[in-house]
Order: sequence, then C-alpha cells, then structure tokens
Amino acid sequence: MQELESIKKALQEIEQIPDEKWKSVLNDRKLKELEFHDAHRDRTQTEDMDEDTYEKFYANKKYYSATELSKNYVDDWISEHSKGKVFLDYACGNGFNAIKAAKAGAQLAIGIDISPISIENAKLDAAEQGVSENTYFVQADAEDTKLPDESVELIICSGMLHHLDLSCAFPELERILAPGGKILAVEALDYNPFIKLYRYLTPSMRTEWEKAHILSLKDVRYAKKYFDIGDIKYWHILSILSPHVRSLSKLLEVCDRILTKIPLVNLMAWIFTFELKKKVK
Repeated sequence: MQELESIKKALQEIEQIPDEKWKSVLNDRKLKELEFHDAHRDRTQTEDMDEDTYEKFYANKKYYSATELSKNYVDDWISEHSKGKVFLDYACGNGFNAIKAAKAGAQLAIGIDISPISIENAKLDAAEQGVSENTYFVQADAEDTKLPDESVELIICSGMLHHLDLSCAFPELERILAPGGKILAVEALDYNPFIKLYRYLTPSMRTEWEKAHILSLKDVRYAKKYFDIGDIKYWHILSILSPHVRSLSKLLEVCDRILTKIPLVNLMAWIFTFELKKKVK
C-alpha cells in the first residue's frame, strides 16, 4: 500500500498535465465520451431547456427513482468498507460516491473522470458538503489512470464500465488495487429485451460505444482473468415500472426481492452488482 503523501503527489502531477497534451493522447472514442459527458453534466444546460428537449436527452432519469434497493446496497457497502481506506470513485461523474466515502471516514476519497465539467461539479459539491480535506478530484483517463501501483484499497465502478474498453480497464484496475482490496461494480445488465428496446429507441441518451457495450455475465467471466469474483446480485425487474405506478412501488420492490433470487429470471434485471477482489499472489 502506497503512503498517502505519494498518492497525493501522483494526483498533483496528473492535475498539472496541460489540457492540450492530455487530450492529444486520447483516441476518438474517448474524445467523444468526454464531449458527451461534458454536455450531459453541464448544470447550466438544463436551466432554460424546454420540456421536449429535456425529455429527449434526460427522460431516463425518472427511472432512477426506482433504484432504492440497489442504491441502499451500494450506500451500505461504501459505509461498511470505507473507514480509514484510500477509496477511488472510478469514472466518478459528479463524485457523489467519493463524497459518501469521505463522509464514511475514508482516509482519502479520490474521484477521477474524463469530463472536466464533472470534476468541477464534484469539487464544488465536496466543498458544499464539508469534505474537501479528504477528497481529491482530478481529470484522468480511467484506462490509464497514472495512479501508483497498488495505491487504492477500495474502488467503486458505478454505471461506467460499459463506457470503457474492458481489456484496458480491468488490468488497470488490477494494477492500482492494493493487496486485500475490493471493487464494487454497479452496471446495467444486457439481457432484458424490453430494456434493450428502450435503449434502441432513445439513442440520444447514449454514446455509440455505450450502446454496444452494456455488460453481461460474459464480461464478469472475463474479469476472472484479473480478479477473484465475489457476490453477484441482481436488481429491479418489476420495480423499474415504479415511476409509472407509484402507488405500487413498495409491492413491486417486494416482488423483486423474490424474482431476483430465481435463476434465469434474475437475468431480466435492469441492474446487477458484482464484487471483484485482488487475487492473492
């Protein structure tokens, strides 16, 4: 495990890379991801947006109100494991998981993301919530983080692995994960035909790469090349309908608790989570 000061020094060095130099080594896929996520996380963009335009680009956000069960699981995982640890919110977006880890007592909660607007949002939110001292947000390439070897004890990958080339991301995650370290991945699952149809009908909400790389159990099997696999859990089969039938939301959650335990039926879940653990050498 790297000393904390050497990790902070590495983060400072990443932060000092000139913008033009940083972008010059990104391929077209990564530049498109940067542009897409800058646009979608620009908080000023939605202020004067008309309802039809908002629906075109952000209509899927209403479904995230149905994710209470998986959200609680992720929050509990962060709270249980973060205290005293170096935590990484990998491709952090606006950094809410790093902020949660900082509040849970992480020694240092790091957030990296390809989008500079996301990083600025995360810094502002961390300051507003009083955790600037034990958070550090920096623009970086998730497939080439430039973090020191074995420097991070706990990592969360929340809804972002499908934006990456896993043949690059998994070895990079393995490299930076400290002995005894754990990763929690939270991803959409690519089996439910109705959800696949919805993705097809809403192309403006996703990049071309993202649409083609929603995760399946094949990707978890591939991860075994680099990690030991921990708990795999499935979430939200019927509860995804909650935004349309709010009066039945609790009943749908109860049904999901049963359905997500049934083999094959659970593959119809919208979201799944899986743990990756550092292999013992």
